[in-house]
Amino acid sequence: MPSRTAGPGKAAVRGGRAPAAPGPRRAGGVRGAYERARRAWDRPLTAYYVIVGAGLLITALGLVMVYSASMITALRYDLVPSYFFRKQFFAALLGAGLLFAASRMPVRLHRALAYPILVGAIFLMVLVQVPGIGVSVGGNQNWISLGGPFMLQPSEFGKLALILWGADLLARKQDMKLLTQWKHMLVPLVPGTFLLLGLIMLGGDMGTAIILTAILFGLLWTAGAPTRLFVGVLGVAGALGMLLIKTSPHRMERLGCIGASDPGGAGDPCWQAAHGIYALASGGWFGSGLGASVEKWGQLPEAHTDFIFAVTGEELGLAGTLSVLALFAALGYAGIRVAGGTEDPFVRFAAGGVTTWITAQAVINIGAVLGLLPIAGVPLPLFSYGGSALLPTMFAVGLLIAFARQEPAAKAALAMRRPGWGKRAGGRWKSMRRRVKKRPSGER
Repeated sequence: MPSRTAGPGKAAVRGGRAPAAPGPRRAGGVRGAYERARRAWDRPLTAYYVIVGAGLLITALGLVMVYSASMITALRYDLVPSYFFRKQFFAALLGAGLLFAASRMPVRLHRALAYPILVGAIFLMVLVQVPGIGVSVGGNQNWISLGGPFMLQPSEFGKLALILWGADLLARKQDMKLLTQWKHMLVPLVPGTFLLLGLIMLGGDMGTAIILTAILFGLLWTAGAPTRLFVGVLGVAGALGMLLIKTSPHRMERLGCIGASDPGGAGDPCWQAAHGIYALASGGWFGSGLGASVEKWGQLPEAHTDFIFAVTGEELGLAGTLSVLALFAALGYAGIRVAGGTEDPFVRFAAGGVTTWITAQAVINIGAVLGLLPIAGVPLPLFSYGGSALLPTMFAVGLLIAFARQEPAAKAALAMRRPGWGKRAGGRWKSMRRRVKKRPSGER
């Protein structure tokens, strides 16, 4: 006589379905969140999406803040309120084209462009010193007038030129096993950098010279320069920098404004630094609201250029400034991942140089606004007003995107997402689907 106790098979039939097998347990809490974030970051396309997203978000937020911070300055010069925004928006459109072109170029084309860009940048920086061609702005003669309201600052393109030329030079020397000798690591990279630095310092722009020096150190560090060699170059550059600061009363005044909180009179050299702190302090947690800054009404000089971060803190508060910092941190970390995850020496050196450029310039600009560093007169990358700074920086971000796309794992992941991939790679699966006859609508 059969037993009345239903076994697993009968229970499955009576219940309609078998009990689900227990799956892997997910770790909860902080540890589980950390593991999930780590797995997400280790995906092949994470660096690619972070660079694209962070670069475009910084640029878009910068356009909004340029419009807000520059309206009063435009009205002061009897211009329409959107005057500076229109110019920046036009530069952003051109920069987007450069970013897209750079992201689609193969590495060999980037290497081929290194010497033409370097020669062009040097030629333009020489023209800056020619009377009647070069234009002085803010005491620094580093501009060329293009007619009407448009001007070009060639030293900004010198940063991109140094990265491409230096990366190509170091990559060729590494292929020939020459980087183990210190003279091949320094020559001609250091003399070429000093040539660019000399042309920049002829115009008095020490802020750009500092960024160029940081790029040189980034290239040497990525190339594996020994510590004693690195420290030696750093010591020489530091000594020259201190000499240039001590021989210039204007630079000594800027150095003395670190941490200044009392602006004194309108002619006080620390006026800008103190009002930058006032703008940040009055923003609170979430700011006074977009467009509601008080400091931009004449109290804060260069509100839409060098001190746009202060206006951001006043209008968007601590939440806004931390968001900007997080975007720059994400962009820098993704650049480091691209540089560290490639076997191509040119990609490694160029990605390291671009990451050093953007992060060092952001740190110097934000540090000056916070009163932690002297005011160097450099814009916040991708954020501040200035087409001459925006165009090469967006091209450099396009470089990082191209390098991130060309990682083997990322290239395979992107190939899987292209239209028609399933037809090529999954043709068998699609053909099997075609063989299945269509069942009547009532059949289960």
